[in-house]
Amino acid sequence: MKIGITIGDINGIGPEVIIKALQNEMLFKQFTPIIYGSSKVLTYHKNIIDGSTVNFYHINSIDKAAKDKINVLNCWEENADINIGQVDRNGGKYAYIALDKAVQDLKLNKIDALVTAPINKAAMKLADFPYPGHTEYITSVVGGESLMMMVSDTLKVALVTNHLPLKDVVGKIDKETITKKLHLLNESLIKDFGIDKPMIAVLGLNPHAGDEGAIGNEEDSIIRPVIIDAKKRGMTVFGPYPADGFFGSSSYKKFDAVLAMYHDQGLIPFKALSFGAGTNYTSGLSVVRTSPDHGTAYDIAGKNEADYKSMLNSIFFALDIVRNRRGYDEMRANSIDKKIRPSDTLEEEEEILDES
Repeated sequence: MKIGITIGDINGIGPEVIIKALQNEMLFKQFTPIIYGSSKVLTYHKNIIDGSTVNFYHINSIDKAAKDKINVLNCWEENADINIGQVDRNGGKYAYIALDKAVQDLKLNKIDALVTAPINKAAMKLADFPYPGHTEYITSVVGGESLMMMVSDTLKVALVTNHLPLKDVVGKIDKETITKKLHLLNESLIKDFGIDKPMIAVLGLNPHAGDEGAIGNEEDSIIRPVIIDAKKRGMTVFGPYPADGFFGSSSYKKFDAVLAMYHDQGLIPFKALSFGAGTNYTSGLSVVRTSPDHGTAYDIAGKNEADYKSMLNSIFFALDIVRNRRGYDEMRANSIDKKIRPSDTLEEEEEILDES
């Protein structure tokens, strides 16, 4: 299995956590890593890490990737100016170049999954990156409807809206959008995580989930009808819950996943409970993309202090999701083979199809 890894912002901790995560050569029995970036930049960051013994295998084409090696696909030839811990155009420019090359290969199935190291939104804007973040860019290239999820071993949080100013959130909360995101979440839990009958909690939009209309009516007019309709369609969905009490009372432990209305409503409790061990997963697409749950961390970049646990978990989650999807597809294919078998008459075939 080939796992692509983008270098991220060259001024941040992305290259460091990639190198640290790949130091154990036993990992290469499970997958072939391909880093999209620059051998020169990675060597610079490797020299900052005390005792690092990793070796890079330099390639200029995905077809040249070698097993049991850390492949580095060079996405640019010029020397890149590295300004550790600084927001600058180069940090965004080279992250954008590497990301674009990796996503094109992902779309063409040249890699089985993609793990993206952190980018800085201000640096990306300086480099004319026209998207709020990874999720929106990858969705635009691959096509389809995506769902941003934060995943750990104990908690899964999905978002109805992603990187929006808070003043714009209410205008995006409607029945159609929530329904789409809820169905994407349910489908992902089944296909990507192997949960046959997932239990999903839906959060309210307003404080105290509207407090029966005293602090807003979106819960009663928009969110609750979506939940009722989802139950009629066979989904196991509950809510809307007040976000503070829901997480404060540990009610999240009773559910397989939580659907939050906006970014901070979901990510603040997630990171408070799982920071450093979580994974950002772009669900709903035909491709698999994960990312660490942290940013570029300029304040510790170049100091050999970055924890690589989230990067390693992101790689493992990508592997698990690819395997789960393949297992799901095989199971469905075998099920169809058993139900639709050669029959002596057209009538018998129609009966079998009706039963299925």
